[in-house]
Amino acid sequence: MENFSILEVVEQAIQTEKMGYDYYRSMSEKFSDDEKLVKLFTTLADKERVHEKTFEELKCIIIIGSQEPEGWEEASLYLRAIVESEFFLGLDKALASMQHVSSVKDALDFAIRFEKETLLYYLGIRDVVKQKEVVDEIINEEKSHIRWLAAFKNSFIN
Repeated sequence: MENFSILEVVEQAIQTEKMGYDYYRSMSEKFSDDEKLVKLFTTLADKERVHEKTFEELKCIIIIGSQEPEGWEEASLYLRAIVESEFFLGLDKALASMQHVSSVKDALDFAIRFEKETLLYYLGIRDVVKQKEVVDEIINEEKSHIRWLAAFKNSFIN
């Protein structure tokens, strides 16, 4: 199994944020007849754009330093395992089938699972970058996304 470079890891994070944005925008359109859902998914989409920009900035910082962090080999293997999981990037992954989401419950379940996977990924990134406070902000946001989605799902089911 080949190692990722730190730049590849951050690029994966950027792509993940783009996919999150696309997913939340498509869900806000799909459920456009429900004002609460539109607001929830639009807010989440907007936050994904902010995260994307933050990772772009982090990428620039890393390019300037351009050396692998200490303990990179182990971290790279961990992050690759997440990326190769059923839920992350690639045409054969679950994200490629998100257009098959047909109900609000499906949309919320999918979003919660996606946010959990990205949270794991960002925790792995945090362990190896010097700019921990930057990644901590995104981790806290991802946690809040999970809480929002879970609360909305609970109110939807009840």
